[in-house]
Amino acid sequence: MSEPMNSDPAEITESGVSAAVDAALAALSAATDSAALKTVRAEHTAEGSPLAKLNALMRSVPNDQKAAAGKLVGAARGRVNQALAEREATIVEAEATAQLAAEAVDVTAAASTWRAGARHPLTLLQERIADVFVGMGWEVAEGPELESEWFNFDALNFDEDHPARAMQDTFFIEPTDAHLVLRTHTSPVQLRALLGRELPVYVVAPGRVYRTDELDATHTPVFTQVEGIAIDKGLTMAHLRGTLDHFVKSMFGDEAKVRLRPNYFPFTEPSAELDLWHPTFSGGARWIEWGGCGMVNANVLRSAGIDPEVYSGFAFGVGVERALMFRNDVKDMHDMVEGDVRFSQQYGMNV
Repeated sequence: MSEPMNSDPAEITESGVSAAVDAALAALSAATDSAALKTVRAEHTAEGSPLAKLNALMRSVPNDQKAAAGKLVGAARGRVNQALAEREATIVEAEATAQLAAEAVDVTAAASTWRAGARHPLTLLQERIADVFVGMGWEVAEGPELESEWFNFDALNFDEDHPARAMQDTFFIEPTDAHLVLRTHTSPVQLRALLGRELPVYVVAPGRVYRTDELDATHTPVFTQVEGIAIDKGLTMAHLRGTLDHFVKSMFGDEAKVRLRPNYFPFTEPSAELDLWHPTFSGGARWIEWGGCGMVNANVLRSAGIDPEVYSGFAFGVGVERALMFRNDVKDMHDMVEGDVRFSQQYGMNV
């Protein structure tokens, strides 16, 4: 950058004015950014600059020379101010272009930011239930979702004309003479556990099941169950009641409790509907129907090669979606199946 004149001019001359203009133009040419331009403006156009000092000498110019001197200094100042404005416009445009280039975002590229994900709340709740039973010394068992009709119905004491075996209730796999279905409950896992383990057996079986329901606010053709079975010597309904009582207190708090209402299920006898007293329900504490339970039917024990005169057992089953709905105040089953990540994120990594 050219240095401004350091000595005060004694008079207005063409050479002095020309030198001041040349110095200003050289400094403007050398300025490459707004900060440098601000310095040039202060040194060559502001008060104390060479042109400002020359303009101040107009007071001492004889009257007959004022017009010529004023024209000379005014033209010089106009030339410098115009050059300053042009240089400022060029620098501002260049800086704006550089900023846009630096901040450009390729909207077609994959996002470069990483966000913490969230597991589906049904999975978390299913694992939470399994943890409760593992804490009691039970095992967690899994089985195939494409199941033999024998495991799904026959071995569980379902009659051949039972409504659940109709095609309007169950997904049968073609050809139908293969006798394969999409399992309608996780009870086949219980039977497989009895066939594959030494007695006594204490097993909980979580997993997906399938029924021919239409998807609506409270139903879905694919949902999740957790079923449990215990086979040992001397087990009674009292053991079932105690197990379920500990289960609901672990899930819903110390004030939660169970109520058993007589009912019928092919695979248990006696059988009962399982009601839960939900102390923190969003609409107020109340009884809620949750699942089914009972003592394992003697015919089911015989299907697994177990002598019902020596061993007894109990079984139960609950729906995980239903538990999520009244445990976390979920109103619509669609939210659980539509895959919107915002639904899972509100639960974080824990239920």
